[in-house]
Amino acid sequence: MYSPGGFDATVEKWSSLGVYARIKMLDHLPKKYTCILFDRRESGQSGGRVEHVTWAHYVAQGKGLLDHLKIKRAHLMGGCMGCCPAVAFGVAHPEATLSMILWWPVGGAKYRIKGQQRFAEHLAFVQQHGLEQVVALVTKDGKPFGADPRGGPWASVIKSDRAFADSYAKLDAEKYKLIVASTAHTLLDRDTAPGAEPEDLLRLDIPALVVPGRDDSHATSAARYLEECLPRSEYWDVPVAGQTGETAPARVLQFLDSVT
Repeated sequence: MYSPGGFDATVEKWSSLGVYARIKMLDHLPKKYTCILFDRRESGQSGGRVEHVTWAHYVAQGKGLLDHLKIKRAHLMGGCMGCCPAVAFGVAHPEATLSMILWWPVGGAKYRIKGQQRFAEHLAFVQQHGLEQVVALVTKDGKPFGADPRGGPWASVIKSDRAFADSYAKLDAEKYKLIVASTAHTLLDRDTAPGAEPEDLLRLDIPALVVPGRDDSHATSAARYLEECLPRSEYWDVPVAGQTGETAPARVLQFLDSVT
């Protein structure tokens, strides 16, 4: 389960964040299915590396976890930004993907614009104050990237790992800015739903359930785009208000039972 929460994608978000707190999916799914939850890299208690981060890096984390657990095939569920590595996983490892549940996929022009602005604010802070002050800011306030863009995409690792923070502060700032810029270009490269190329999605023979959001970060158009590109997709055409603790778990279980 690729956690929701943008760049603060921790296991707790499945129970505490917005729509996920309302639908209470984890009160139901574990009764019938084994649920594997993890903090995405650079989030929560997971570590990270300062490198040009791509969707393939998030895929590698999920696949590595399944390999470690000796699980050959699994249903994938992504929430929010977690939908992006979920579809990327399906493209990279179709033989290991039983199905995909894509809940409130991120996307849309406003999502791209806001995301690029967040990276720009971090780069401006680095330009003006340097990496040591990034560490000082995160150490003092402890906010993740989504809550305070100045701390950057490695804020959670800086907060949780003193050795990482010390090495981060000593990085070459000019090279670091290039890494951040390339990461932003890769992760925020389109006004549809990021994660995989449409030509690759169109070739997939994997059942998928797409559940639309409707706000600046989760444009309904992003969900419709995935419905269009995934040949075996089911689109749950229910408004946000209709996605409740009664209706949502039942719909997900119905889908999983039908493809298992």
